[in-house]
Amino acid sequence: MLGAGLIKIRGDRCWWDLTCMDFHYETQPVPNPLAYYLHRSPWWFHRFETLSNHFLELLVPFFLFLGRRMCIVHGVLQILFQVVLIISGNLSFLNWLTIVPSLACFDDAALGFLFPSGPQGLKDRVLKIQRMEAQGIWPAPRYGCVVRRLVNLSLGVLVAWLSVPVVLNLLSSKQVMNTSFSPLRIVNTYGAFGSITKERTEVILQGTASPNASAPDAVWEDYEFKCKPGDPWRRPCLISPYHYRLDWLMWFAAFQTYEQNEWIIHLAGKLLASNAEALSLLALNPFEGRAPPRWIRGEHYRYRFSLPGGKHATEGKWWARKRIGPYFPPLRLKDLKDYFKARKWPLLEPV
Repeated sequence: MLGAGLIKIRGDRCWWDLTCMDFHYETQPVPNPLAYYLHRSPWWFHRFETLSNHFLELLVPFFLFLGRRMCIVHGVLQILFQVVLIISGNLSFLNWLTIVPSLACFDDAALGFLFPSGPQGLKDRVLKIQRMEAQGIWPAPRYGCVVRRLVNLSLGVLVAWLSVPVVLNLLSSKQVMNTSFSPLRIVNTYGAFGSITKERTEVILQGTASPNASAPDAVWEDYEFKCKPGDPWRRPCLISPYHYRLDWLMWFAAFQTYEQNEWIIHLAGKLLASNAEALSLLALNPFEGRAPPRWIRGEHYRYRFSLPGGKHATEGKWWARKRIGPYFPPLRLKDLKDYFKARKWPLLEPV
């Protein structure tokens, strides 16, 4: 959490002027239905959200060192924070995993209400053990307990040693996000949304059966992904904690170029060949039951949430989009043979 907070204040200026949440819900990787409505929240609510984010990521982690009660407060706040993130965006299993270490903030006494009370209840047995330890009448640790303590101590020393480069990275003005510093990958650096994209762009893959891609009468049909924005009338999906990896990668590709994401040309080749595995990752193949397309192209669009109650909303649109231009030019399968050979990718044949 501290790494995520530091990368923000060292990154995008909008984290300082508290305007990042004006854009986040609309431009996050895969928005969900609630994000549509949260995006239209008043400006003061977005400022409060951004300020709360700084408090939870930069200050609350230090509650762990301020005694039992503040440690429990830390656990409650962090879990509530992650629940808010879960219901406001499809950030896959990330937030669910972040909840797990916060569970360690709650000791037996804090969780005792979840278990039966009485002479045989777990809570009373734990309290009895604690009283005996405090009075010094608890039996001496057995051999197994000694071994366990040595293992715990050794693991603690190992984690502390591996944490040195991670802590140095946190203190550095050139902080790196999401990096492993050792082959064991036990302790790593983390950071998210150091910068916020201010506009949402999408790559829309289209195919046509026309023999001439530049013909005025060529009909281009859209491929639909399972969750990422495409059809403006389609409601945003809710998939957390599940993760559609291809949809997520398409988000990155949209604000880069296809030269930086050669895999998208590989995907286009598989669609031209009507590859079953590739098509299984999509929600809609417009050429299903027909011959594969002769051409595939990538079109670049700017997307914005439609206005609630406005013209688009009454038509049932969730998104309003405007074409920016081509993302990659029309391609045929035979045009890609040399491209595939140069990268040692298997050559594809139409199914």
